[in-house]
Amino acid sequence: MSLKSFDALFQSADALKQPVPVAAAGGADATVIKALDLARRRGWIRPILTGDPEQIGQIADQLDVDISTFEIVPDERDSAIEAVRLVRSNSAQLLMKGQIPTPSLMKAILNKDEGLRTGKTICQVVLMEIPRDRRSFLMTDTGVTISPSLQQKQEMVEAVVEIAHRLGCEEPRVALMSATEKVTAALPDTLDTQQLVEQTKPEVFGKSLLQGPLSFDLAYASDAGQKKGIGGDVTGAADAMVFPDLLSANLTVKGIMYTADCRFGGVLRGTTHPVVFMSRADTVETRLNSLAYALHLL
Repeated sequence: MSLKSFDALFQSADALKQPVPVAAAGGADATVIKALDLARRRGWIRPILTGDPEQIGQIADQLDVDISTFEIVPDERDSAIEAVRLVRSNSAQLLMKGQIPTPSLMKAILNKDEGLRTGKTICQVVLMEIPRDRRSFLMTDTGVTISPSLQQKQEMVEAVVEIAHRLGCEEPRVALMSATEKVTAALPDTLDTQQLVEQTKPEVFGKSLLQGPLSFDLAYASDAGQKKGIGGDVTGAADAMVFPDLLSANLTVKGIMYTADCRFGGVLRGTTHPVVFMSRADTVETRLNSLAYALHLL
């Protein structure tokens, strides 16, 4: 069974019995306020904004959005401390990245005493949907870990397998990505891939199928495998793609985002609570997608 579509995730969020409190770090942003208001109107969430109350109010007035039902928590500029505190104290169940630099948010999340660490590798997992091909797949790590170790890659595989199970895919096909399908010392990441594939067992990663190294064409397109003579359960049918480093993952996901007809959303895993985590340049639609995605992981 394939991953749930965003339409299915929206339907699931619409069926929630009560709204989920969400704390947005850096709430003084038009797309954040609009997205949270739309989600509130649909009954998904109870919005909590942190930041400058006066600035938040001015933006809401310009948008003609009534934020009387929003909770506003004052916080310093470029600070996520209050938003993380709200989540840590269970006053909120989700954390959302608003108009705040990623380093500032990660500093608050990674605080040893007051953050959201679990001891696991924290990674961004993007859910990508290509309507033309009726395909959805996960991509990691597209936003946090620059050059992951073998242990961190293992934990990233565990993260995408867990998410895939939550999204209705009983046995996700995971592609371990590279620039080639051959193991070679010239590309050290393929040596890591070989070790990961060798330890593929349900007790390690959960019920899943791993294959790699695979280039993007082989992971996504079945005809590429046919032309290159590369078979396997994952070839042309990947439900998740685990990239060797941040550079390759980030370039790939942004290339798709800005050139393809697609829908996408992103969350952080490895934290105590799901974190809605995408770019400050994202649209209202993408923020809503990310909220629906994160709500399904609770």
